[in-house]
Amino acid sequence: MVTVGRGVSRVSRPLLARAFRQLFCSVLNSHHFLRYAGKVGGILVLSFMLVAFCYAIYLYKQKKNYQQKIEVFLEDYKALKPTRYSYADIKKISNHFKVKLGEGGYGSVFKGQLSNDVPVAVKILNDKADAKGSGADFINEVSTIGLIHHVNVVRLVGYCADGCRRALVYEFLPNNSLENYVYSKENRRNGFLGWQKMEEIALGIAKGIEYLHQGCAQRILHFDIKPHNILLDQNFNPKIADFGLAKLCSKGQSIVSMTMARGTVGYIAPEVFSRNFGKVSSKSDVYSFGMLLLEMVGARNHTLTETENTSEVYFPEWIFRQLEQETETRSQIEEDGKSKIERKLKIVGLCCVNWHPADRPSMKHVIQMLEAEDCPAMPPNPFSSTSSRNAFSAASARPFANELEVISESE
Repeated sequence: MVTVGRGVSRVSRPLLARAFRQLFCSVLNSHHFLRYAGKVGGILVLSFMLVAFCYAIYLYKQKKNYQQKIEVFLEDYKALKPTRYSYADIKKISNHFKVKLGEGGYGSVFKGQLSNDVPVAVKILNDKADAKGSGADFINEVSTIGLIHHVNVVRLVGYCADGCRRALVYEFLPNNSLENYVYSKENRRNGFLGWQKMEEIALGIAKGIEYLHQGCAQRILHFDIKPHNILLDQNFNPKIADFGLAKLCSKGQSIVSMTMARGTVGYIAPEVFSRNFGKVSSKSDVYSFGMLLLEMVGARNHTLTETENTSEVYFPEWIFRQLEQETETRSQIEEDGKSKIERKLKIVGLCCVNWHPADRPSMKHVIQMLEAEDCPAMPPNPFSSTSSRNAFSAASARPFANELEVISESE
């Protein structure tokens, strides 16, 4: 047994040694592998970190570029958005109210200049005239035209609300208002713009009103379209101004709540006085525009000079009768009074001053009539109802303080 055990022991020793060597070599090889794997892993980690770092730099630069683009946009937008000024700024802009451009119940207008030498008009609002001191007219003005940009709507550059002191800063329009070219005898004799320019002015005003009615996010009803509120730039392009009486309503459902008649006597639509004529809507501005057209051709002044009983005459009806009889009213502006444009303006104006809103054209249709080469056909007699005319005359004679029922309109 001992011999056998010794034999086995002799045989096992080389095998064990060989196995140990193999095991040792494998251990060494595993250390090499781990070391190699560690190096490769480290390189991979460093590469990932480098890529992540480069990507972070890329994102940072891209974000910075975005921010720069936003800042550029905001700088450009700042030029469009009305700026809020302090009263001290207003005094500086207007050179301490040195040059007065005009004055009215709303307040006074002064010529001013911004720091970049851009001329402006500064309107200092009369607090007592601003909706009984509530500031409603000021809020209306800023909220309606603050972000409106149209070639035929005056641009609001800035505003001031410094305590009870309120002011509005507009783009400066050197030729003042259309009123100067409608009522002034001096302008009619020596400074008449010509029928072509008058037609262009009428078309520009119509496009401006159409934009207010259909081109804005919310429909804007002006309620005070008249020559005094149409300003003219250096090229006599018209711009609608004075939104103190404006009302906002949605395009689909316009609800107009009014506690009193608003506007200027002679331009206010009949339905604003009495709901018997219809509902207050964008057609109320159409009526005012029609009266403005008839003013532009000097029709009212001519009617008053040709008619003895001026207290009873309704001059659009008088014009209709004259056109119906194919006898052109002689304009004080031009000697022959046979201008095709003059006749067109009169007919379009008559179409706009129908008693009932439903019978008036939309401003889009008005634009089409003004752009047409041919003179539009005479409309049916819009003044056939004597009772309606008498009712309107009686209503317009009432004081503005009389409250009206809430009028809602669904278009």
